[in-house]
Amino acid sequence: MNRYQQIRFELAMPNGIPRYLRIYDNEGKTMDRYTVVFTHNFPNRNRKCLVRAMSKNPKSPQGFSMLEEYNEIIDFPRYSHLGKKITFNDLPDDCKDIVISDYVNIWNLIEEENDNGTI
Repeated sequence: MNRYQQIRFELAMPNGIPRYLRIYDNEGKTMDRYTVVFTHNFPNRNRKCLVRAMSKNPKSPQGFSMLEEYNEIIDFPRYSHLGKKITFNDLPDDCKDIVISDYVNIWNLIEEENDNGTI
C-alpha cells in the first residue's frame, strides 16, 4: 500500500472502524435486526442510499444479510422505524466483518493485511 492509499484508508477507517456509517438495532423485532446506512459521498454513489440489513448471525444458514439500494435516504429526518442508533463496536463480530468488507469495496480502499491475512 502506498502512502496515499494508507492515508485514505486511515481517514476512512480510523483505528480500523468505518467512519461513514449510521447503524441501527431494532432489538430483534424483525429478521433484519441491524440496519447499516453507508453515508458520505462515496465513489459511484449516484444520489443513492446504500444499506446493509442483517440478522444477529448473518453468516449462519438461518441468518439474513442483504445489501440494498434506495433512491432516497431511509433514515433522515426520522429513523425510529429502524430501531435505536448504535455504534460499530455494538455489532456482533460477523456483522462487523460483513460491514467492513462492504465498506472497503464501496470506498475502493485497499485492505491492510496483518499476519493472518485480514485487516
